[in-house]
Amino acid sequence: MKKTFFKLVALVVMVAFAASCSSKYPGFTKSNSGLYYKLYKVSKDTVKPKVKDWISMEYKLIVKSKGKDSTFIDSRKSKQGALRMQLPFSDYKGDIYEGMRMLAAGDSGEFIVNADSLFRKTFKQSTRPKYIDTNSVARFVIHMITVDSPEALKKKEMEGLSKFLTDNKITVAPQPSGLYYVEEIAGKGIKIDTGCQVTYNVKISIVNGKQVFAQDTMKFVYGKRPDMPGFLEGIKMMKKGGKARLILPSQLAFGERGYREIPPYTSIIYDVQVVDIKSKAEYAKIEAAEKKKHEAEKKKQDEKKANAKKEEPGLLQKYLKENKITAKPTASGLYYIEKAKGTGPQIHTGSKVSVHYTGTLLNGKKFDSSRDHGGKPFDVEIGKGNVIKGWEEGLLHMSKGGKAILIIPSSLAYGEQEMGGIPAFSTLVFDLEVVDVK
Repeated sequence: MKKTFFKLVALVVMVAFAASCSSKYPGFTKSNSGLYYKLYKVSKDTVKPKVKDWISMEYKLIVKSKGKDSTFIDSRKSKQGALRMQLPFSDYKGDIYEGMRMLAAGDSGEFIVNADSLFRKTFKQSTRPKYIDTNSVARFVIHMITVDSPEALKKKEMEGLSKFLTDNKITVAPQPSGLYYVEEIAGKGIKIDTGCQVTYNVKISIVNGKQVFAQDTMKFVYGKRPDMPGFLEGIKMMKKGGKARLILPSQLAFGERGYREIPPYTSIIYDVQVVDIKSKAEYAKIEAAEKKKHEAEKKKQDEKKANAKKEEPGLLQKYLKENKITAKPTASGLYYIEKAKGTGPQIHTGSKVSVHYTGTLLNGKKFDSSRDHGGKPFDVEIGKGNVIKGWEEGLLHMSKGGKAILIIPSSLAYGEQEMGGIPAFSTLVFDLEVVDVK
């Protein structure tokens, strides 16, 4: 009997070893669907995730770029940290979701998938990124942290909610929707209804006591802004000056998906104080007055811009005359005045240029300078449209070491837009020095 047992064990080991050696990727096993996998840490937990279960995991995605391994994503180094997601159906046979379904909480593994299929079918991109090698594979290294079924999460939520109600001695019966409305101060005045503008203070917490949001004097028009069903139901029961605690089970809040730091199937608490309520009629008057004010301001700005556009040519000619500038404009209207000819490489479309600059308005007011930003020159690639047209054209006249003045009419600058300290329809004057050309 003992000999038979050892023979069986030896046979299993030999088969496993043969499968490993015959694998396209040494050390990996190939599943029936074509996924290559290697499990190198297996926990005592045997519960594997199913489709629609919630999982959290640390993972690293490694791709091939120019024949070398390159880390595409490493969750441990990202701001978001571990990935939490609801496990979907597979997109194709042998995809990474199949690999995830092999790992119980505490398990780790490595999986190899086709890079094209991963980016096109799983990541839903039109094609894989160009820097990833054609017909290459991608490797996932995954450590599964948690596995939770929706049923388990819902049960856990109910237990947490029950404990919160008991610990806080809340005995009110829930509303038919499941909302718990705990009034602390009764308000006075009109009821909140569709069209009312409500001003309120709010603090939002999870039932475990963690605060996730707080803000005073928030405003919204009831019925015009989507929000948590439980919040809308609860605040409608309040009046001006009122204070209440709204306890929302997840079906009245963020449900099975959760939101940011609020996990799926999590009950949340709104501590709300209604500061003010404007009736529908009162708010309509306020809205009409604000609209009228906005239209008046817009009309004033439009007139100001129209005057600036009309005055720009005259101001430019005055500037040229006062500064004794006799240079002729290019066909586009740019004035290029060379101060020192460069002796280095000529700038062309596609050149990467480092430039020191100082920009002023025609009245001499400086609005920007590279020397005001740590003294570092400004870097730009010509032809990419990352700078105003006047710069693109003017720099093409220059080479490394060159210095020049560009007088740029608004049509080659910011036009009717106001940019910081630059008014609409402003001619700009730039003093440039080309530091480097690549």
